[in-house]
Amino acid sequence: MMFALAAVAMTARTASPTPDRKPRMSPCCAIVELRQYTTYPGKRDALIELFEREFIESQEATGIQLVGQFRDLGDPNRFVWLRGFADMPARARALGAFYSGPVWKAHRAAANATMFDSDNVLLLRPARSGAGFDLAATERAAPGQPAGAPDLVVATIYSFAQPVSAAFVDWFDSALRPAFERSGSVVLAELVSDHSENTFPKLPVREGENAFVWLARYPGRAAYDEYLAKLAGDARWSSDGFAALYKQLARPTETVLLQPTPRSRIGNTAAR
Repeated sequence: MMFALAAVAMTARTASPTPDRKPRMSPCCAIVELRQYTTYPGKRDALIELFEREFIESQEATGIQLVGQFRDLGDPNRFVWLRGFADMPARARALGAFYSGPVWKAHRAAANATMFDSDNVLLLRPARSGAGFDLAATERAAPGQPAGAPDLVVATIYSFAQPVSAAFVDWFDSALRPAFERSGSVVLAELVSDHSENTFPKLPVREGENAFVWLARYPGRAAYDEYLAKLAGDARWSSDGFAALYKQLARPTETVLLQPTPRSRIGNTAAR
């Protein structure tokens, strides 16, 4: 296959082997939702304020893990967030408890009034063992507590015509990820579409998706621009990896630049 051939080419051009990575402990999560909400114009900040005041601890009390909340820097009407679950049955129980509980009932009208669309949801799982979010060393800012200067978090979404194979994940780890990390990425997670039946159908997810999603952080926008420049100058990426990757994709790569909100678990100085 194309990626296998490219992996051979890129490896042959590398003077020394890629260092082995130690497996990361990843308490979160076997199932992850990547949720991208479109708000009405001018309403995003109101939704974020309500969300961070009312919907973090109340969701986590049901067993949900809130991974991160973000402003999409490319769309002033887009709020993006990630939440995780132990498995699909746990997802059904937790969502049922939260959406039938007193906090959501008290604030759902205010929340829904800010949102034009909340159905852009990818249901994901870690691409391999140890590839999920490692939240063990993170902490969330308390309400009203300054979180420090946030990092830039970038979500990159590759879409395929078929389910993402283990061979692609291996190739990403051995050929592409080293190039990204050499250029300055700090990879936070690698995720792939989970094709389980939606165990909480009241909340739709995007069906028929075959996505590989990787998230990384950078110290800021200037650091991200520097990363892009370094990556463009990486011969192993520009001559081999780029073409091999893009020939496989069903549609163009989606790159989403995200600014963490003050209480996001990932992307804030206090949450590293």
